[in-house]
Amino acid sequence: MNRHTKGFLTHLILIFVSVLSIFPLLWLISTALKGQGENIFQYPPQFIPSDFTWENFSGVWKQIPFISYFLNSFIVAAFTVILNVIFSALAAYPLARMDFKGKNLVFYLILATIMVPFQAIMLPVYLIILKLNLVDSVSHFAGYLGLILPFAVNAFGIFLMRQAFLAVPKELEEAAFVDGCNIFQIWLKILLPCVAPTCAVLAVFTFIGSWGEFLWPSIVLTDKSLYTLPVGINDLQGMFSANWRYIAAGSIISIIPIIIFFLAMQRFFIAGQNEGAVKG
Repeated sequence: MNRHTKGFLTHLILIFVSVLSIFPLLWLISTALKGQGENIFQYPPQFIPSDFTWENFSGVWKQIPFISYFLNSFIVAAFTVILNVIFSALAAYPLARMDFKGKNLVFYLILATIMVPFQAIMLPVYLIILKLNLVDSVSHFAGYLGLILPFAVNAFGIFLMRQAFLAVPKELEEAAFVDGCNIFQIWLKILLPCVAPTCAVLAVFTFIGSWGEFLWPSIVLTDKSLYTLPVGINDLQGMFSANWRYIAAGSIISIIPIIIFFLAMQRFFIAGQNEGAVKG
């Protein structure tokens, strides 16, 4: 098999996988644009609506407090991103730059937590949230904290930032020490600007995960005024007897902030992916 044939087969497989991946999104868009008289579950599926309409988008916007759900999701996602970047960078710095007894053991223990799914620790985390009164029945502020704090830092973020710190030449730190900078100033003014692309990568992953989180908010939240977008859109099933057109339209609207955020961070995202893989 020559090089051109291998390249053709590789691209063919990639195109096939891409089509499979994008199929649910295409079906979602098609459903959101179909009128009430059109069958959305017909087989084979018809992607181009015969009864094209925008009413599903305006309908879902009117039927649920979409702005309130959007703001709740934005607040939770924004603070989760900020805390993740800060805490991950703080935890990664000593693991990458300092020598202390048990450093490797601490790092491996942190990495081991990646293998534990959140569902396995969800019950003890929920009990901790209750004990700390970080639920929406106490106050709106406490409700936000109950959504944000369990995801304020994770092992993936620490690992990613550690890899980025390892790629920064030590000579920069040594020069900063000579100039009279302390450890915190070196971390803040020297290293963080150097690993800004990796911070962007972590921000993108964290934002996507937080924005689309459904399980934890659906368990913790009881006050509908604090619902995030995934929970609020899911609530449409009870309100409209599973009106899938409205659910699809709401899902499409909720995807838009993720796309905008990714496009805004794209150039940092690509640079950060390469940067984080330099050293191990």
